[in-house]
Amino acid sequence: MRIFIPVTVSPQRGRIKLLFYVPPTYPTRDPDRTYPAVINFHGGGFTIGSAADDARFAHTVTTENGAVFVSVDYRLAPEYPFPTAVEDGVDAILYLVEHAGELGIDSNNMVVNGFSAGGNLAFSVLLRLNDWLSERPAILDAEENHKEGKTVTHKLSPSKIRAIMAWYPSLDFTLPRYSRKATNPRQDKELPNILTNLFDASYVQNYDRDRQSPYLSPAAAPLDLLRGLPDTIVLFPCQWDGLAAEAERFRERLEHDTGKKVTYRVIPEARHGFDRAPNPFYSTSKRARYYLQACEELRSIFASP
Repeated sequence: MRIFIPVTVSPQRGRIKLLFYVPPTYPTRDPDRTYPAVINFHGGGFTIGSAADDARFAHTVTTENGAVFVSVDYRLAPEYPFPTAVEDGVDAILYLVEHAGELGIDSNNMVVNGFSAGGNLAFSVLLRLNDWLSERPAILDAEENHKEGKTVTHKLSPSKIRAIMAWYPSLDFTLPRYSRKATNPRQDKELPNILTNLFDASYVQNYDRDRQSPYLSPAAAPLDLLRGLPDTIVLFPCQWDGLAAEAERFRERLEHDTGKKVTYRVIPEARHGFDRAPNPFYSTSKRARYYLQACEELRSIFASP
């Protein structure tokens, strides 16, 4: 199932696609039944990729957790540079909350997930959403109920997002790419410079101006903004990845400075994007094992009061 929604937050008007993966019982569900939801942002350096890239994880989640998995086809750089992807993510969450009833989604039981660049968006979208809501205190939350000619509104609260889950995320653009890569203990496992330079130049077209933005570098965001994130954070960095060091530093800030509960699972002897290797002879057992671990975390999150 796919839905195209209008852009309202970004000044770059247009439409974005939401791609739905649903549990087997969803098509014949009782009209009053709702499902927990995972809102997903794919990777690709903000420049390539699509909402369908994470289909394997989506199918694991719908099977293991009985949740609706919604993957956001945010617009890509260089045609749509920073912060368009962030703003598209805000639109996606606003739409899903507003239309939760008709979509069969429990708007009080949602988790935001992302891979690589999408892991960045899992944080930066919620930071931007919180700011957007603070600027509009009377904004609608889930839905408008018209009863007896009266409009009943509900304020959207960031607490509706139960947790953030991020896989090998890119979190800190305040540091130059070469210094981030230098932290990788296995340089032969790094992504090639020609690729990462292309990603960075395409998405961050004014580096000096934007690199300190919390919507680009959530790991460097002020503490008052980070405190507005969900209390539960799950991180899956890869051992052989130049982004692992910044994930570790972010973990320390979240735990020690904001009191967040952080589950931190380093994937050993794994390079960036370990779960989508194109080699047909690559063992899929590690991918399956960590996907199932993620579903265990989701199960606990969805069941918590």
